[in-house]
Amino acid sequence: MKALVAATVALGLLSAAPAFASADLAKSKNCLACHAVDKKLVGPSYKDVAAKYAGQADAAAMLADKILKGGKGNWGQVPMPPNPQVNAEQAKQLADWVLSQK
Repeated sequence: MKALVAATVALGLLSAAPAFASADLAKSKNCLACHAVDKKLVGPSYKDVAAKYAGQADAAAMLADKILKGGKGNWGQVPMPPNPQVNAEQAKQLADWVLSQK
């Protein structure tokens, strides 16, 4: 029984690792200078972004593209600059993580 509990806990920790890794990635790529998980800063909160695009099949790809290339007009007049320090794989990880914020 103890082994089953230990295995369950270990699997839970492993499944949470990508969420922590993506938060760390967001921090390392300076995303948190303009965004926060639960409140508006310069840009919208990640929870607001996740709510706006919930259920949209192409949301992750669209957000990854915005992370890479920047954008304007979706959240007001302040543009989001391009992020050349982020590669395509990292942009996809960040977009998936943002969309997982509920």
